[in-house]
Amino acid sequence: MMGSRRASLAVAAVVCLAVTAALVQAQAPALVPSTERLTEYQLPPDTLAKAEALYRTSTVMLVVGTLYGLGVLALLLTTRVAPRFRDLAERVSRRRVVQALVFAPLMLLTLDVLSLPVSLYGHHLQVQYGLSVQGWSSWFWDWTKGELLGTALGTVMVWGLYGFLRRSPTRWWVYGWLTSIPVVLLLVFIGPIFIAPLFNTFAPLAARQPALVPELEKVMARGGLSIARARMFEMQASDKVTTYNAYVTGIGASKRVVVWDNTSRDLAIPETTFVFGHELGHYVLNHIWLSIAFAIAGLLLQLYLAARLMGGLLARFGPRWGVRGIDDWASLPALLLLLSVFSLATQPVSAAVSRYLEHQADIYGLEVIHGLTPDSSQVAARAFQKLGEKGLSYPRPHPLLVFWAFSHPPTHERLRFAATYAPWNEGQPGRYIR
Repeated sequence: MMGSRRASLAVAAVVCLAVTAALVQAQAPALVPSTERLTEYQLPPDTLAKAEALYRTSTVMLVVGTLYGLGVLALLLTTRVAPRFRDLAERVSRRRVVQALVFAPLMLLTLDVLSLPVSLYGHHLQVQYGLSVQGWSSWFWDWTKGELLGTALGTVMVWGLYGFLRRSPTRWWVYGWLTSIPVVLLLVFIGPIFIAPLFNTFAPLAARQPALVPELEKVMARGGLSIARARMFEMQASDKVTTYNAYVTGIGASKRVVVWDNTSRDLAIPETTFVFGHELGHYVLNHIWLSIAFAIAGLLLQLYLAARLMGGLLARFGPRWGVRGIDDWASLPALLLLLSVFSLATQPVSAAVSRYLEHQADIYGLEVIHGLTPDSSQVAARAFQKLGEKGLSYPRPHPLLVFWAFSHPPTHERLRFAATYAPWNEGQPGRYIR
């Protein structure tokens, strides 16, 4: 099994390094001469140079971060950190719930602290390239709040999962999966109300952008969605990032509209309505539910595979790692390592599904603003140009990177599609709005 584990990590390393080798050879395209109508995504020379530099560095960091995360879990296993935490928890109490309250926070915080260098460098890059203006004290405070929330939730989940492992060693993965479903739904429901305000400031959109509200209401009405003005907000994103966004979030009573202040400040109202229309498409086309269902199905597959492999893995390497068995608290890093490898292996599938949904939302956004704003295709194209330029989106990412990791279609493809999609010019109905 040691050979199997090393082989898995070796495959991940080879794939990641192959991605890097191919991607760093990508060359910047020549700028297309400007025309009256925007048909191609292009950047000024200085911005293009920054976008290319960020693209190359981010690609390397994707590889390094992936291998680093797997390496941290392997290190924790070989240095037997988890057994030390387990022994401490067992000395504190014989009660499993108390042991969980000792072991899980120590294990989860250790993982996150060891993973901190990658996160720190990621924020450094965002600041260096002007995508973030958030100071380090603010960033660390957000990280701390995220750790407190994540550790609290993670502790409960670890306690429940290992309860299933002790009571049903052969079916724990089914019970663990079933328990995860209401947890995910609860988080989606309470996130906009209780979690998001811990990290950002929200104000009534009608008070901040009174001219924008009726335009968004027209878009929602055309999409068959009604959200009261009391649940339309502007988020103060400008004190942390410089990029643009607008979205619909929550389910049921927590449903709300959110527009970033950067978006409403820098984009024209028609462009903002398209960005909003795209996000509205995710909501109306049930992409939220589809994404949740896909993630839950993926988790089921990963837990099943982990259940099939964990027994044999621990039978061979458990003594070396100080792990007594699958229901031992100290087996957690081994379980997380397996899940990480499975997640890496299925990442291209997840990325492809996400890109498909994003393309559907682009179509919806184009159709939902058609007739509400003149020349909707050009409005959308200008929005993509500004989004890409502000976010330093590289014009020609390598197809291998797109296949492996892009959750959205490349900006140049999205802009070109937006500039040419106009079925109504040929007397044809739209795909989603007729």
